[in-house]
Amino acid sequence: MTTTQTDQDTLREQVRTRYAAAATKVSSGQGDCGCGQPADCGCDSGCCGGAATTEEPGFGAELYAALDRDQLPDTALLASLGCGNPTAVAALGPGETVLDLGSGGGIDVLLSARRVGPTGKAYGLDMTEEMLALARANAAKAGASNVEFLKGQIETIPLPAETVDVVISNCVVNLSTDKPAVFAETFRVLKPGGRIGITDVVAEDHLSPEDRAERGAWVGCIAGALTKTEYQNGLAAAGFEQVSVAFTHPVGDGLHSAIIKATRPTAATAAAAVATATRRELPVVQQSGCC
Repeated sequence: MTTTQTDQDTLREQVRTRYAAAATKVSSGQGDCGCGQPADCGCDSGCCGGAATTEEPGFGAELYAALDRDQLPDTALLASLGCGNPTAVAALGPGETVLDLGSGGGIDVLLSARRVGPTGKAYGLDMTEEMLALARANAAKAGASNVEFLKGQIETIPLPAETVDVVISNCVVNLSTDKPAVFAETFRVLKPGGRIGITDVVAEDHLSPEDRAERGAWVGCIAGALTKTEYQNGLAAAGFEQVSVAFTHPVGDGLHSAIIKATRPTAATAAAAVATATRRELPVVQQSGCC
């Protein structure tokens, strides 16, 4: 299944509208529902959330440990539409610079800011004005001074190259209409040796694009989901190493929440790889005669 530029623009606007509405609902005190859940739970048919259980954690704030939830404003929790907890996946350390792709209400940015401490920095990137306003309000409530929220698209990240230690994202990459651009931009902004810790909806390899579209909408985090192999190959094509995609729990027929990890090679590792590739390509020179 291919999409034209018009299709991509339409899908992106549907996503923006969906999450703008979610932010407005939370800001008005009505709460919201998580992404990708059954349509009969009382919310709209594109994205809905049910109660989490131990066996099927589902989507939203219940995927975070109680200690994490207790440290955050209620409006940050209500705006959580993710399928995992990337801050736990990424093993953040003091002094690191973190970027959250599709930061929404700011829950992962605020948790990251606590983990990296006052010497670190946590950026949030979102294309939705309403979500950015909500996230900034949540940061003010939390008293977080080492955070910054940026407006932009995850396909064109508004940060200089090699400035970020860790990139995280929570159930957002599946919403992009140009995932190779997301992977390339993520690679660009990471420092050599930097890493990603992403949670996302991922399909089993046997599901075709048509199968995925039958199972759910693009704004419901389903139709745009990559398969496990597509994810691995896409990250490898962007230059990442140590790529892993591990299913955690099912979210639909042949669809799973997954933890995705990868590393940008260090300069030394990259140079060694280039040298090895060059040696493979060099022709064998046949010498004749004696010295």
